[in-house]
Amino acid sequence: MALALSLGRRGQGNCWPNPAVGCVIVKDGRIVGRGWTQPGGRPHAETMALAQAGAAARGATAYVTLEPCAHHGQTPPCAEALIEAGVARVVAPLADSDPRVSGQGFAMLEAAGIEVDTGVLAAEAAADHEGFFLKTEQGRPLVTLKLASSFDGRIATATKESQWITGPEARWLVHGQRARHDAVMVGGGTARSDDPSLTVRGLGVEHQPVRVVVSRRLDLPLIGQLARTAKAVPLWLCHGADADSDRMKAWRETGATLLSCRVEAGQVDPKDVLAQLGKAGLTRVFCEGGGALAASLLAEDLVDELVGFTAGVAIGAEGLPAIGALGLERLADAPRFELVEARSVGGDVMHRWRRAV
Repeated sequence: MALALSLGRRGQGNCWPNPAVGCVIVKDGRIVGRGWTQPGGRPHAETMALAQAGAAARGATAYVTLEPCAHHGQTPPCAEALIEAGVARVVAPLADSDPRVSGQGFAMLEAAGIEVDTGVLAAEAAADHEGFFLKTEQGRPLVTLKLASSFDGRIATATKESQWITGPEARWLVHGQRARHDAVMVGGGTARSDDPSLTVRGLGVEHQPVRVVVSRRLDLPLIGQLARTAKAVPLWLCHGADADSDRMKAWRETGATLLSCRVEAGQVDPKDVLAQLGKAGLTRVFCEGGGALAASLLAEDLVDELVGFTAGVAIGAEGLPAIGALGLERLADAPRFELVEARSVGGDVMHRWRRAV
């Protein structure tokens, strides 16, 4: 199962709206088939593993990181494929939360006389599939908030100079983290000041994440990197209903997709942004700030994971804070996270935190 989980992670970031599933088929103590969900969501992991196993799948055990699907979509149900292949046993950590499956895949297998075992490495599988579960259960993707800051929590100087606070090793790792998410998201201020490309570079990755920019008025540069590459790499702009119609037209002509979102208290409502992204099929979003967007997500309890890269440099109080105002009066009301990992990355420190239970 651990191997199946590691295979499934290969699909993270490029198989949405489907879950990133892994499958290993074992017969007589030997692995005869391996597979994971392919780019675009199909073929599914079980289909890939069964194709590799061929006739050896008969009488074998299939280790799958999520309940095999039971519904007819663009492909036949994986539960049906396992039955037709003649596997004798299916081991899966947990049930699929999609109402079209949710126990029906297991029931189909058992009705065919296949032994079903569940619960193996369930916590690890739940963590890997958290974004998919959030989409099916709450209608929004998982949100990872990444902040690269100075020792004193600044993301730029007072003159907005930010390149580079952290070193090349940290930046390289960030590209890897982008690749494991369906989308990279920033606020309009970051898009205006940094002119980012928001792509994965230096890793040989062909499938790029969707670029998402949250900008109420769409007052973004039409001559920047995002506009120039909108036809080549997906660019989704989340704006308010009051955005200028001429700017909307101009951005559509670049190839960008526009998502009109609700406005609350003068800014685009982050809950509606994530609801729209979830409706579009995204399961994992990597937010890279800036401070205003980070604060709005934290204030609404929409951040599932924090990833911080801290550099050994001090910028001072006049620098731009990594997180904007939260309006807190009591420490007890501050968002809390639990440390998962901390390690050196080049000359910087990476620390990863999960939402406190």
